[in-house]
Parts: sequence; C-alpha cells; structure tokens
Amino acid sequence: MPSLSALRAFDAVAREGGFAAAAATLNVTEAAMRQHIRALERDLGRPLVERRGRGIALTDAGRTLADATRGGFDALFAGVEALTDDDADRPVRVALPPSFAEMWLMPRLGDFWRLNPDIAVELAPSLRLVDLRGGRFDLAIRYGLGDWPGCRSVLLASADYLVVARADLGAKQAGVARADLAALPWLFEAGRDEHRTWAAAHGVDFDGPRAKRFPTNALVLSAVRAGQGVSLQARALVERELDSGVLTALYAEPSDPLGYYVVTQDDPRPLARRFIAWLLDRA
Repeated sequence: MPSLSALRAFDAVAREGGFAAAAATLNVTEAAMRQHIRALERDLGRPLVERRGRGIALTDAGRTLADATRGGFDALFAGVEALTDDDADRPVRVALPPSFAEMWLMPRLGDFWRLNPDIAVELAPSLRLVDLRGGRFDLAIRYGLGDWPGCRSVLLASADYLVVARADLGAKQAGVARADLAALPWLFEAGRDEHRTWAAAHGVDFDGPRAKRFPTNALVLSAVRAGQGVSLQARALVERELDSGVLTALYAEPSDPLGYYVVTQDDPRPLARRFIAWLLDRA
C-alpha cells in the first residue's frame, strides 16, 4: 500500500488542479507536494500527472486513482466528522468528591446552565480516585496537593480547615485554642482518612466515645446544623453557610498547598474548556 501521506497529496493535487493550490490546502511546500507525487508514481510504476501548457493534467492512471482517493477520503472525512460531532454533543463528565459536589458545585451549577444552556453536565460523585485515561471523564475535581502523575492540575478552591458549629452554639465557644479541641463533641465522616490524620495530629480521638461518625459528609453537616456537635470542614464547602450565619468557625488553620484542584489528562475538548473556565471564574 502506498504512503497515506502521498495518497493525500495526490488527492489534493487532483482536486485543486495544481501543485501550488494543493500545497496551500495541506499547508506544506510545493516541493514537498512534488516529492510525494514522484514517490507515488515510483511505487505504482506509472505516471499519474503530466505537464500540459502552464498547468498539469492527470493521466488515465491518474484519473482512475483520483476517483478512488476522492471517494476514500470523502468517506474518511465523513466518518471523522461524525465522530467529532458525537463528541461535541457528549455531556461534560466530571468526577468529584460527593461533599464538594453537594456543598460547592450544586449551589452554583444553575448559574453555569443559565450562561451555557447548550452544555449538558454529568456529575460522578465518588471518594474513589478515577482514572482520567480513556476519555470516560473530561475532568476531575480532586482534593490533595495538586501533584497527580501524568495529569494537569489547577487550584480551584482553598481547603483551609475550619472547626465549625451551629452559629448560636458556636458563639459560646468562639476562639477555641488548639489545646481545647479534644474536649469538643466531634462529628466525623467515617471514611475521611485525611480527617483521621488531622484529628491524630491535634489530639482528637477520631474513634473515641465523644466522637460520632457518619457515612457521608452531608449527614455530618446535617448533624452540625442540628447542634449535635462540631465538625472539621474545608472552607470551600461551608463558606456559604458561614456567610449566611448558619454556621460559625471556632478554629481555623491554613492547609496550603492542600486544596481542591481541577484535574485533566490532556487538552480538554471545547465544551469541557468552557466548563473549566466557568469553574475557575466562580472560584
């Protein structure tokens, strides 16, 4: 089988009726086009193009090959276009932690759809670290240091840790010292290993009798709002409730460079880029 590049060059020459116009179409030099045609003629053992006056014409063999390449490349272009159109219409798929989806993204997502009514977004909340290879997901929002191998990451939101309580109860305990944290009635999400690590570093017994554990962060925050205890939360997840006065912060601690990051594998497709740009703008 001759070189596909040479066949593509010949197809362009046949369509455009000349080397210069074909070279401009493929964004290569005219010399490169002529070299491709000479190589193709050597491979096939017969002339395909002949000089006629100031222009060129196809030989009988050239016209036969031109009919074949035109049909072949037209079919190839149609297939690629169909796949591209399908990809363009596919919803933007986002993998992210459940707590971030509920507390940070969902209250803002209506604004995205108001500005971008043509873009569908599918969320896949999970504590599992998904593999971005293979194209199943356009992007992920991950909690960590932003250093996932083989991925590009951009800081989206701070994960500064706050100890929060219902506002009316927290007012009585404002300004808690680090040494007093162990005495507080704690509410934890059972599967959050980073919270377990933080608790151990601050003298708080994650599994102790004064601590209650729940399967999701949503239940933890529901218990905090009900006044059942205090909770460790990333600032990004509770900033709206802090601003509205529902919750109050008893203790704050910076977590840099820990944070929530937008993570991608390669250059995202256009719809995903629009979603990422909106995320960063809102953050």
